[in-house]
Amino acid sequence: MAQRLVLKRFLSLPGRCLSSQVQPYSSLSMKCTRTNVPCFTSSPNFQSAGFITARPISTSSPCRVTFSVQNKDDFQERVIESEVPVVVDFHAQWCGPCKILAPRLETAVARHQGKVLMAKVDIDDNTDLALEYEVSAVPTVLAVKDGMVVDQFVGVKDEQQLDAFLNKLIGP
Repeated sequence: MAQRLVLKRFLSLPGRCLSSQVQPYSSLSMKCTRTNVPCFTSSPNFQSAGFITARPISTSSPCRVTFSVQNKDDFQERVIESEVPVVVDFHAQWCGPCKILAPRLETAVARHQGKVLMAKVDIDDNTDLALEYEVSAVPTVLAVKDGMVVDQFVGVKDEQQLDAFLNKLIGP
């Protein structure tokens, strides 16, 4: 709660301080001379430099190719109705092989730079989806294109096998 409050206050500041507008560092004053607002540092040795500078931050979310499915409606909207092919990773938190496959699969999907998306479905939270798609073991990975399952595999695969799986899904 306290972290959210600090972040909210920081994001509501009117502007950031530039080094030409900042007074020298002292333990009593850490405010920008122009706007009289607190400044935050981007340099670990800002005290020795004598200035406090602000680091710009981005509040927009980056374009992500990997997302977690929340429920059946979310799955319908983001996977079945997607214009981009989607790899669906059915996994569980307690599954060791799932923890090995997930980073490999995410890396392989990221290499294709938006030509394919990755949906992560936790079978403990979405048992109805796991039953509907006949997931009997985890990890199970489905390739969904135009709302239809076109390919799938069960278990851990290496990087070359994952690339071949994704290339087959994306096509020429």
